[in-house]
Amino acid sequence: MCGKELPERVATYTEFKDSNGQALDSGIAIYFAGPKSFTGEDTIEIQGHGGPLIQDLLLCEMITLGARQARAGEFSERAYLNDKIDLAQAEAIADLIDSSTAQAARGAIRSLQGEFSNKVRAILDQLINLRMYVEAAIDFPEEEIDFLADEKVQASVSQLQRSLTETISQAGQGAILRSGFRLALAGKPNAGKSSLLNALAGHDAAIVTAVPGTTRDTITETIDIDGLPVHIIDTAGLRNSDDVVEKLGIERAHKAIEQADHVLELVDITDTPDNSALPQGAASTRVYNKVDINEGPLPDDGLAISATRGDGMDQLRAKIKKLAGYESGIESLFTARRRHLNALQQASEAVQRGALQLQQNRAGELLADELLQAQNALNQITGEFNADDLLGEIFGGFCIGK
Repeated sequence: MCGKELPERVATYTEFKDSNGQALDSGIAIYFAGPKSFTGEDTIEIQGHGGPLIQDLLLCEMITLGARQARAGEFSERAYLNDKIDLAQAEAIADLIDSSTAQAARGAIRSLQGEFSNKVRAILDQLINLRMYVEAAIDFPEEEIDFLADEKVQASVSQLQRSLTETISQAGQGAILRSGFRLALAGKPNAGKSSLLNALAGHDAAIVTAVPGTTRDTITETIDIDGLPVHIIDTAGLRNSDDVVEKLGIERAHKAIEQADHVLELVDITDTPDNSALPQGAASTRVYNKVDINEGPLPDDGLAISATRGDGMDQLRAKIKKLAGYESGIESLFTARRRHLNALQQASEAVQRGALQLQQNRAGELLADELLQAQNALNQITGEFNADDLLGEIFGGFCIGK
């Protein structure tokens, strides 16, 4: 397509031609010889003009010449298989693409640069050193060293537990940063749910009228609260209705409430107080709206706001961050996934069981086995130990070839 040999790692301006010598586009081509490339293999990067038609013409010509389109996530998968990046870094590429806030993007970059992986490897180093000491003492009993009474083992186990606890806390923040916080707005009709959605979003995302039951379907907006991605779902007013369309909207509201991480129950402060409209068992916080037209005392069982005038909105945003367990202003945050958090928790539980065996039963063999279980759990994060179906699930979730 370029009609010339490309020098290695040099940006070459060229025309991109079809098999008949007709120019399709012009731009820059760069040849990266393996292993000094993203995937570790020979790679050519083409930079042409924008526009879907030109891109399709170039792509079709490449396929005609014998290329094929990459599978979802294939470039990152090849980089991982060729030891250019580990599994956590590969996932961070998808997280960076999907970032919905600047803080989430910065966290994904830190994970891509290896900050999260380095923390996991540091814990693995502690764990492996402890395993070596414990298993050596088991394998060489003739040395007559009572390693179980050695303070070094106890101190190492305690330090390992502290490291895991700290990293679990950071990974929990990273998981929130990556996936965001799903917050449903629910309550009776005309309580001000749509007005609150518009106030939080900063624009008219939902139609607002004085007619009860205006919202018939769920509306979702993603907002940024100090770097925290919050997915706000506005729902239909909860009441008994004979209207077929409104009943469908109420059914969707119940489903959104079930799937949300938390629910803000909007209550019109000027209405006569009565029982909650929410389904039983929903994790919720009551928010009294329309304080700008309220003449009575403020209730003490929830927040009081005015979605139209802005009263109490800063306190509400602070409450949302607290409900999500998010601490803003932490610049060392990295993104993490639920599977990372699960692996860290499995490792922590294994270390705790091993510590219990050591303290109560002086069972060195059982401690060694639990340390092995912890190591296997941590290895799943970086991919040093994995199953093929896990790889397929991870890379299959990429939306594009990258």
